[in-house]
Amino acid sequence: MNKPSVSKEVFSWPVRVYWEDTDAGGIVFYANYLKFFERSRTEWLRAKGISQQALKDVTGGMFVVSDAQVRFIQSARLDDELLVTTSLLAAGRASMTIHQQALRTNAAGPVLLCEATIRAGWVNAHTLKPDRIPARIIDALT
Repeated sequence: MNKPSVSKEVFSWPVRVYWEDTDAGGIVFYANYLKFFERSRTEWLRAKGISQQALKDVTGGMFVVSDAQVRFIQSARLDDELLVTTSLLAAGRASMTIHQQALRTNAAGPVLLCEATIRAGWVNAHTLKPDRIPARIIDALT
């Protein structure tokens, strides 16, 4: 079976850093980058016409993160304006691999702060057992 072609499209979602995102040192707490990435993936899906709740209700399945490789490069701080990107690296029958970046935006250009490779598997929402991603979802993503 041929693997679907992968879109080179990069989706971007703006995020502002708030007090709740920072630690006692005034920098973004490392785990919050995963929250920023989750928001960007959710909005990426929504931009492709895929609501995760509706997806679960209609197909009985959902995506779950099965692996996250994160690289921290620089710190974001309170009030920073970030651009969080999402792009599809690979799509298979039961999972997809996504590349994500958190960039600080400024007049000199974007600065890479953190990047991750996320693997999300498709599971039956009731049993949480792996299943095939519906073809129409793969078509929408690629």
